[in-house]
Amino acid sequence: MADWYVPADERHIRRERERARALKATAWWQAQLAKGVCRHCGGHFPPNQLTMDHLIPVARGGRSDKHNVVPACFACNQAKAAKTPVEQILDSLGLPEEDDEA
Repeated sequence: MADWYVPADERHIRRERERARALKATAWWQAQLAKGVCRHCGGHFPPNQLTMDHLIPVARGGRSDKHNVVPACFACNQAKAAKTPVEQILDSLGLPEEDDEA
């Protein structure tokens, strides 16, 4: 579905990954992990089994801040990949993908 977007530039990606590392060290993020809940599937996990997921992916221009990151289990984070929330909703509807030749 996502061949139409222009990925973020490398400077943005480096900067936001560094910001993500700093955010992971904050008490706020540790409290999010301590809840032990994956934002996507609602499953309960030990904090060390949750990852930081960017709702708007860094590769798509998203930022590493409290409004854009959530705890997610590894499976959900991998399944989401670089999809935006809108793309996830569209995928969940099971609509057929458009032909590239249309």
